[in-house]
Amino acid sequence: MGVEIVDEAVRVAPAAPLRGLVGCYSGYRQRGVPATRHRGLPSPWLTLILTLDEPLSIASHPDPAAVPGDFPTLLGGLHTTPALIDVPGRQSGVQIALSPLGARVLLGLPAGELAGIDAHADDVLGAGVRAVHDRLREASGWGGRFRVVDDWLLGRSARGRDLSTLAVAEAWRRLLRAEGRLRVDKLAADVGFSERHLRNLFRAEIGLTPKAAGRVVRFDVTRRRLADRFRAAEPAGPDQPAPLARTPDLAALAADCGYADQSHLDREFAALASCTPSTWLAQEFRNIQSGHHPPA
Repeated sequence: MGVEIVDEAVRVAPAAPLRGLVGCYSGYRQRGVPATRHRGLPSPWLTLILTLDEPLSIASHPDPAAVPGDFPTLLGGLHTTPALIDVPGRQSGVQIALSPLGARVLLGLPAGELAGIDAHADDVLGAGVRAVHDRLREASGWGGRFRVVDDWLLGRSARGRDLSTLAVAEAWRRLLRAEGRLRVDKLAADVGFSERHLRNLFRAEIGLTPKAAGRVVRFDVTRRRLADRFRAAEPAGPDQPAPLARTPDLAALAADCGYADQSHLDREFAALASCTPSTWLAQEFRNIQSGHHPPA
């Protein structure tokens, strides 16, 4: 009797009042897929994961001093090095992408306090996480699970207060619109601050300096475009080239994303993903082909 393979991946927008504070919810459940290791890459979103049937197994944290282990719930801030997640043939949960601008409202603390770390969510947010985690696991279907998360976050937003600096919020939005390609001196001038003052505010409210935040934003845009171009080149039949032969033109990608050249792109991947663009693409393609669709 064969092993049943389950492969579910669902992504939806949050309730309307949460948009701008939350990017999306990603629900995932896999069974019977090959064991693999996933890279949790730097991105412009804080990560909150509530697992369903088994904990998240962290092999390596963005902070190398942190101890690996299993996490039934996980909350992570912005970071500039990857986490490594072991997937032993099965995983399930809901991942919530949180804007750093929503941290004070939804989490009750600035995103800067979570910079470069990930932790058990209930250690940071308290018993309310354990309660919603139980409700999530009892809910029926993805629609029911997402409603549980909506209700929980709407309740937190009603109690929370947005104490973030308006200038930081405007600077962050400008950085996102520019896909990370804004000089820090121009960004500071646009919001009426000195570079030093903006740097200090960014560290406190976002968790990274403006320069580091710009690098992460541009990297996130780049790796998404890389994946999109690879998917667009997927073979139509058995006589098409092998996966690595279809790797997109990295020099063209570097130019499109504002890197000086392909070597610059390679250095940024080495720093932020701990691998080359081709290696990341090959690993993610293998994960997808084996039925593993990791949350973004």
